[in-house]
Amino acid sequence: MVKVLHVKLFDQGMNEAFQQLRSITLSGAEPLNKLVSFTGAHGLVTANQDPKFKKLLDSFHWNMPDGKPGVWVGKLKGRLQMQQIPGPNFFELVIRNTAADPQIKHFFCGGKEGVADELKAVCNSTYHNPNVTGTFCPPFRQMSHEEMVALGKAIDESGANLVWIGLSTPKQEMFAARLKQYTKVQFILCVGAAFDFHTGRVKYAPNWMLHAGLGWLYRTLKEPKRLAGRYAQIIPLFFYYNIKSLINSPTSKNNKTIQA
Repeated sequence: MVKVLHVKLFDQGMNEAFQQLRSITLSGAEPLNKLVSFTGAHGLVTANQDPKFKKLLDSFHWNMPDGKPGVWVGKLKGRLQMQQIPGPNFFELVIRNTAADPQIKHFFCGGKEGVADELKAVCNSTYHNPNVTGTFCPPFRQMSHEEMVALGKAIDESGANLVWIGLSTPKQEMFAARLKQYTKVQFILCVGAAFDFHTGRVKYAPNWMLHAGLGWLYRTLKEPKRLAGRYAQIIPLFFYYNIKSLINSPTSKNNKTIQA
């Protein structure tokens, strides 16, 4: 793990994350509802500004580096093996590579009405994974205790051991932490726009933009009304906070002392 804006990010790469997830899921161990967030600049800046959200991310089993900028900072801190792990990509990797594992069952929770059901069909037809045992579309309001009890029961009765949450940050992380109290699964994974990507509602950025860390720009150009204001604030703040953090780090201060 490496801290980026004081949030611990997973630094061992996507394949290692998958192998660990698969091993834990198949281990037969008591379900512990391990929470996983795919955290880009938006989540990291939000955590830097909101102590409650920072504390929430600290409680997660893994915070994956969803965006390139987080990986760049991690590499500057010596984690040269660190890789970007976008939520949609990790979702596809897991779905594809557990298609022949009937012991690993999936439950989809998120998206607009019908999106989770459509994603289930995509997983069956495109990724040949028939092991999606349930779906649910959360209302836009906060769910009542009784509704959460019913959802937890539906998940448990479905036999799922991986629950995928497809909402936005920080709503999805708060929802996952609350859901943890009502169900017993191995992992609850917050994958953001993965549902929309894999059902074709949102298009992937060209590879050159992804490699350059400009996926956010592509999405902004596609959805300017929803995302332009967010990223106009988030991207400058991300670099400002990180430069400030690096300048104020103990290593930086020690180097100044030595030079003096």
